[in-house]
Amino acid sequence: MEHLDAIVIGMGPGGETVADRLLTAGRRVALVERDLVGGECAYWACVPTKTLLRTPEVRAEADGAAGVGDAALDWPALRAYRDQMIRHLDDSGQVDGYEERGALVLRGDARIVGRDPWRVAVGDAEYTADHVVVATGSGVLVPPIGGLEDLGPDVLWTNREATTLTEIPGSALVVGGSAVGVEIGQFLARMGTRVTVVQRGPRLLDREEPRLCELVSDQFDRDGVSVRLNSEVVSVTGDGDGVLAELTGGDRVRADVMVLATGRVPRGDQLGLAELGVELDRSALPVDDRCRVAPGLWAVGDVTARSMFTHVAKYQGRVVSANILGGNRVADYTGVPRVVFAQPEIAAVGLTSAQARDRGIDTATSETDLPSVLARPWTMETDPRGTLGLVADRGRGVLVGAWAFGPQAAEWIHTAALAVRMELPVAALRDAIPQFPTFNEGYLIALEALDL
Repeated sequence: MEHLDAIVIGMGPGGETVADRLLTAGRRVALVERDLVGGECAYWACVPTKTLLRTPEVRAEADGAAGVGDAALDWPALRAYRDQMIRHLDDSGQVDGYEERGALVLRGDARIVGRDPWRVAVGDAEYTADHVVVATGSGVLVPPIGGLEDLGPDVLWTNREATTLTEIPGSALVVGGSAVGVEIGQFLARMGTRVTVVQRGPRLLDREEPRLCELVSDQFDRDGVSVRLNSEVVSVTGDGDGVLAELTGGDRVRADVMVLATGRVPRGDQLGLAELGVELDRSALPVDDRCRVAPGLWAVGDVTARSMFTHVAKYQGRVVSANILGGNRVADYTGVPRVVFAQPEIAAVGLTSAQARDRGIDTATSETDLPSVLARPWTMETDPRGTLGLVADRGRGVLVGAWAFGPQAAEWIHTAALAVRMELPVAALRDAIPQFPTFNEGYLIALEALDL
């Protein structure tokens, strides 16, 4: 039985971060992947979604820029580039690269079958290791909808079918108004699909600031997306080549495809850890502030149910690898940015005003319409839009949250993310000198508007 320094189970961004750093440090590492090295993000989520979204975004930007003629969409060309970006669902190059660096790459489902030392079974072989890192990610949350099990993948799409689509459907029913639902819904609508989004909550992106959600809903109106709020799909039946969905209240929606954008479930309960005395939180692996589940057992990414974003998985991977290599690094989830890559981009960080008040914080808030105070929106578009909101702790004089709606908000939300994470005083932020003309200048106006 071969013994290794570490076994990494799951080779998405979090697992890859750990593997890369341990291999660089000269450790003997085994990598276990049952699907494709690179994980959900590289093949069926972040990378293909943002690639697909960029083309209709550019067309919208061209329509809004002075002196630009009509930009035509070319679906076959976009599809071909998407396929290139996801490596044609071929990870052989990644496998070869890891093996050249000395990694043992194992294909298949892993089970952890022993501890002291940790013992991992893959197929008929078993391996032991000083450290095991679980990075198995998450799976699609399938809602309890009657008739769902009778629909095939040609009609019932998860993010995997939606991001690897080969033809643009005539109509789509998107179930869920989260980031995935907003991104896929807008992409399909701008490619010519008739889109209906069903959201059981009172607004899209209902965990964010209500004002930000209003702006997103307004954008969906502009894109021709029909939104059904406070509604759920009760049952579905096949209808020719499509699906007929019955909603609460008796309404029916017919669509060529139905897209599940209902959330993700950690995959921590598929490794046999409960049988070894490791306590799970439903299907998630609880970790301490060093991302440790138990001595020698670590977890990163969605499987921890901590801020389920790719950038958090990579951050946790840096924490875990540092600790395995002898450090004592602690994870801090303050100031994690949240971005929806729609157009305009939607970004947020920290607490909403309601969350801050619920924590007993004496809050001060401001909202700034950026085109009314900045030059940058007008240099980009002839009819610009953009809004920045701030949430501050009046007692401590620091930002605790921010949200943004506008071009490239995914980039300039990081000014607020750094301020929230480092607890930079508002007085110091007000004394900054941002580049002219940029959206980042908006922070000065929004900060000055805070009643502190």
